[in-house]
Amino acid sequence: MAGFRGNTAGMTPLVGYDSGIIGGVLSLPPFQDDFNFKSKHQTAVQSLSVALQQLGAFVACFAIWPITNRYGRKWAIALCANIFCIGAAIQTANTHSTSVFYIGRVIAGLGLGGSSVVVPMFSGEMVPKQIRGQIGSFYQLMFTLGIFTSYWCDWGVARNYANNDSRMWQIPVGLQILWAGLLVLGMFTVKESARWLMAAGRTEEAWESLKWVRADDGPITQAEFQEIREGVELEAHAREGFRMVEMIQGGNLRRTLTASGVFIAQQATGATAFAYYGPQYFKLMVGGNAQSNLLLTAIFGAIKVAACLAFVLSVADRVGRRTVFTVGAAFMAACQISTAVVVATHPLPKLADAHVTHSGIATIALIYLFVIAYNFSWGPLPWPYVAEIFPARTRAPGTAIGVASQWLFNFVFSLTTPYMIKNLSWGTFLLWGIFDICIALFAWFCLSETQGKSLEEITQTTSHRSNTGMRNLVSEEDCMGSMRSGESPDAKLK
Repeated sequence: MAGFRGNTAGMTPLVGYDSGIIGGVLSLPPFQDDFNFKSKHQTAVQSLSVALQQLGAFVACFAIWPITNRYGRKWAIALCANIFCIGAAIQTANTHSTSVFYIGRVIAGLGLGGSSVVVPMFSGEMVPKQIRGQIGSFYQLMFTLGIFTSYWCDWGVARNYANNDSRMWQIPVGLQILWAGLLVLGMFTVKESARWLMAAGRTEEAWESLKWVRADDGPITQAEFQEIREGVELEAHAREGFRMVEMIQGGNLRRTLTASGVFIAQQATGATAFAYYGPQYFKLMVGGNAQSNLLLTAIFGAIKVAACLAFVLSVADRVGRRTVFTVGAAFMAACQISTAVVVATHPLPKLADAHVTHSGIATIALIYLFVIAYNFSWGPLPWPYVAEIFPARTRAPGTAIGVASQWLFNFVFSLTTPYMIKNLSWGTFLLWGIFDICIALFAWFCLSETQGKSLEEITQTTSHRSNTGMRNLVSEEDCMGSMRSGESPDAKLK
């Protein structure tokens, strides 16, 4: 295989940093004092501060795909990072107004949502098929690295600044601008997607881009370039006159539902809710003071990074996607249900600052095992999987719909999680466990295997599962014949 270079997979630690920072910041006394919300309003403020950003991200998923189709992947990512900088700056300003803070969250969400659509798309189009899952999974690795940084930043400022010092929350919030700024600068160092350039008729630039990202211009790279050219030419006629209604017609309907289902499942595991509200979850499990819960959350973040790195290096392109999804969800279900049982049968001592009990240690261990399983499966893998199941004709809107589903249910669960923790207590873990069982069944019976196939092969051999789980493959000849007649190859699946 030809070489590979570039930073296409590690572009957005800002997504993870922002996700991890907010739960800790909301628990810091100076933030609560500056924005003047009392304990009785704390649940509502926590819920809105997280959920409104997800709402902005949801809207951006639909707004970004026509932009990236017209102007390319590279500059669409830079645009998203600039928008995020504006939102982060508004949040950092000590306006003493929760309304202004909410506005900053929404604007930052627009940047996050747009980048979450384009980055996996860019990565899927640029990397060799042999390591597409591995490189695509770097998106989640950067996400976990951002979370890891944010958790330790929260813990550090809580230890080193007085409870009346606004810098305690402004420093971690303001650091978001650094990550977004680095992303903007980084985009000047990469080439545009070779597939996008080819589709835009810029053949020479596409060849230069592929040579650059492969660090090679030999026979293997030339053969790949020819494969890209043939794939783009095959789809050129079908792309004309595209309408969004096509996303729910023929085989595209199954792809669209699969993309949405995968990202909804990712959110329904409960891992993202834990990323946002780690200190609140640990308080539910073990009690303790704010600093100890921030420390437990920081260790949680370190485990996320280690697990995700291990997955990227050793598992991503060595095990089938469907197997990883199924086993990961089943293991997470066992951890969450076990946590619910322990918390229900061994309630916390009445003293909030009591030492962590043996049952508390058990729940901590279970949650750490849970996050390891998540980062070996549903954390990193949905990003490359969804980007690779769509043909070039529908990849941009298809990925946008899938990621929009992720942000929509991110919004739903981030809005409801504080109320779940407050009202359901141990039932929160039981609910996540039940969801994880359903997710395992969904992965085994509904998902198709894409490991090791080029994007062109996936396009030309669209798989369709019958009720018995067998797959009927559309032949390349049928696909080409359908393209020539103007009929979508997915119609063969009807």
